[in-house]
Amino acid sequence: MVKPVWQALPGSQRLFLSCPHFEVLYEGTRGPGKTDSILMAYAKYVGAGYGNRWQGVIFRREYKELDDLVAKSKRWFFQMYPEARWLASKSDYKWVWPSGEELKFRVGKTADDYWSYHGHEIPFLGFEELTNWATPEFYLTMFSVCRSGDSTVPTVIRATANPWGKGHTWVKARFIDVAPSGVPYKDPETGKVRVRIYGSIMENPYLDNAYLETLRAVEDPNKRKAWILGDWNIAAGGILEDAWDERIHVLQPFKIPAGWRVDRAFDWGSSAPYACGWFAESDGSPATLVDGTKRHFPRGSVFHIAELYGWNGTPNVGVRHTNEKIASLVLEAEAGLRGRLLAQGHHVYDGPADASIFDVINGDSYADEMKRNGLTWVPSYKGKGSRVQGWERLRSMLLAAKRGDREQPGFYVFDCCRSWIRTVPVLPRDD
Repeated sequence: MVKPVWQALPGSQRLFLSCPHFEVLYEGTRGPGKTDSILMAYAKYVGAGYGNRWQGVIFRREYKELDDLVAKSKRWFFQMYPEARWLASKSDYKWVWPSGEELKFRVGKTADDYWSYHGHEIPFLGFEELTNWATPEFYLTMFSVCRSGDSTVPTVIRATANPWGKGHTWVKARFIDVAPSGVPYKDPETGKVRVRIYGSIMENPYLDNAYLETLRAVEDPNKRKAWILGDWNIAAGGILEDAWDERIHVLQPFKIPAGWRVDRAFDWGSSAPYACGWFAESDGSPATLVDGTKRHFPRGSVFHIAELYGWNGTPNVGVRHTNEKIASLVLEAEAGLRGRLLAQGHHVYDGPADASIFDVINGDSYADEMKRNGLTWVPSYKGKGSRVQGWERLRSMLLAAKRGDREQPGFYVFDCCRSWIRTVPVLPRDD
């Protein structure tokens, strides 16, 4: 019996290569063989009779990032397909087969790079290390070219990713949060099915213990959880990565004591989401938690108790509500807090809003439009250094809560504020 050149490992590799759905993400820990798998996801249809109708492109963000992908393709394809040719010039950078199939390796950084492929038919699209893309624009825009004029040719999108990276948040929202591993999710807008396959380093018998020990030696605890466990519930390389701990900072909602101050804050958005948050500040009096115990928080501790987030369910995409509609929804949500989290007599103070809503255009401002509908704000301070100071203040409060400081005020979030929990802890530092 002839030994095969390459054979999928039992478990996640086989599942990934046999998955029939349109969009599949191979995610998880480092080391289960994801790069090999994305190459083989294309190669499995070479020689299947599609000829030059079977075209594929695998993308990375930078040419230097293609090196490992190209090296592994040479390792396998020269053995598997002696008749295939590798064209190494930057204008080619592709594999070609005598029967017409082609697999190209390309760079795509922004949505504008789509225009190099506009109007093309590319039935196989691959994206290696999807979390390297900070936003989903290029990835989603390329969907329009994943097609074929021949209905017998499969059209598929395949991607790999580890937790971590600039795109951690949107990849998590698109694949991880919508369904468990192996459970297909049908997109309500497109009707297309996507699924994620979880792979573990423990599935790969060809990796030695030295590689695993190298990962275990990584100092950053979030990276260790990401790369050894494939854990997406981390602050991935963000400004709060050392300060945020969901087990400590996220609390079940409790009734706000009468003496605590409550206000709201607002960040305007239209094509991007808007966000309104309600915050309670401790005066040092105890709070009665859900389990009935009383707990003292240092005076000045802040609690994000409720939110109104204007998005359509897609990360960073807003709902384009008018200012009148936003004001109505904010006041409606605020009324709903009374009797649930706030006492009937609790006053909610006007808090800071994005200063841009006070800009007057043609004699009116967004703030004026909201005021006519019963909602008022105070301008946020955006002086020099205010953003850095604000982030450092938040970090210091999170760290105080994390270490259980009884003197320094902490910052906490109620577990109903899912959009804040989803987006803020993983915000990356500016390069």
